[in-house]
Amino acid sequence: MDLKELKFRGTQVAYYVVCQRKLWLFTKGISFEKESEYVQLGKLLDEISFSREKGEEFAYEPVSIDFFSTGEGLVVHEIKHSSALEPAHILQVKYYIYYLKTKGIRVSHGIIHYPKQKKLLKVEFDEKDEELINEVVSKMDEVVRKEIPPKVINKPYCKKCAYWEYCYG
Repeated sequence: MDLKELKFRGTQVAYYVVCQRKLWLFTKGISFEKESEYVQLGKLLDEISFSREKGEEFAYEPVSIDFFSTGEGLVVHEIKHSSALEPAHILQVKYYIYYLKTKGIRVSHGIIHYPKQKKLLKVEFDEKDEELINEVVSKMDEVVRKEIPPKVINKPYCKKCAYWEYCYG
């Protein structure tokens, strides 16, 4: 894949899994994250968790990774509030690994931290994941090119979403 095609942020990759309507709205600049108590709680957890391990956050458009460690290559670490949306978190970390590999950085694996649950999840990356990321990025492009947002999905987790009032109000 051409590097210029990797224009999505990790958040957008997670939104693709969780809700394509949210992906579309966020990409179009319609954002309610700043008003969401759940988003604020997640940011606070990120700030206070692993403060010793975290140096400066890796932020190189379009990715912003919580912190790194080294093993047999770089290890990508992400901190999440809850494992309720674990498939989205896994894809987000795989996207980060893919992005770094396209920059020539050797990445061993990723780890997702769920501090509240005292849970760690190791995320491996292989050739099939490379194909998956290419496919997801292509499908994300299709979603964000639509003229109108996708329909409301009405899932149980919608009630905690920053966009809930927009979609259901």
